[in-house]
Amino acid sequence: MLFTAVLLAVVMTASTPVISAPVITSSVIASSNDAAPNIAKPPTSFSAAKRVAVDIYADNLYSFYCGCTIQRQGKKLVPDLASCGYTPRKQPKRAARIEWEHIMPAHHFGHQRQCWQQGGRKKCRKDPQFKRMEADLHNLVPAVGEANGDRSNYRFGIIEGEPRAYGACDFEVDFKQRVAEPKETLRGDVARIYFYMRDRYDLNLSKGQQRLFNSWNRQDPVDAWECLRDQRIVSMQGNSNNYVAEPCSKQLAAKDS
Repeated sequence: MLFTAVLLAVVMTASTPVISAPVITSSVIASSNDAAPNIAKPPTSFSAAKRVAVDIYADNLYSFYCGCTIQRQGKKLVPDLASCGYTPRKQPKRAARIEWEHIMPAHHFGHQRQCWQQGGRKKCRKDPQFKRMEADLHNLVPAVGEANGDRSNYRFGIIEGEPRAYGACDFEVDFKQRVAEPKETLRGDVARIYFYMRDRYDLNLSKGQQRLFNSWNRQDPVDAWECLRDQRIVSMQGNSNNYVAEPCSKQLAAKDS
């Protein structure tokens, strides 16, 4: 596609313009299958999604929360903890592996399904809508296993005092309040993924979360990697995240003007 080729050229240049992001509301167009010809075959399970997700990050192998370099060891993905100054908080074995993190936790989208009320995640394994949500590539990122486990299904928010428990990694978890705080340069990414999941699957977000994510979306606009990641997911899954794709299109227009 011409659009994709031009976008990739813009993404790879250092002069990519930065745009200010608008306030996001439910009226913004949801992520659409019209973003590209729907010739891709979306993964049908979380396991299948994890296998193909590796290709999205083939030339950008860094963990999401901490920015650790990721190394391939056969079929395994292993974080180089020294590359990002990560110090395990409590679970060194889990910290030594990469796991695929749901930015919107399975608990958040799952507990809104009847199957979850009847038996949790295990019961939802046979629910087609849950399986689509669980396997959605837009919602998956590679993360240091311990950070993924500590984040659990906690909501995102701001933690006062920012206690550091993972060495130089700018990621905090308040276990008592059940809150996780990503670094500032990832907050917009988190917000746009949450809005995408909300709209695509008709999920509920609290007013407080929507206010927070609108703020994060403005403060941390779409960057070049998000544009490229979105296009790669389109090629694999057949749909884009319009909260990413639309700002990327504006970047293209600004580049061409």
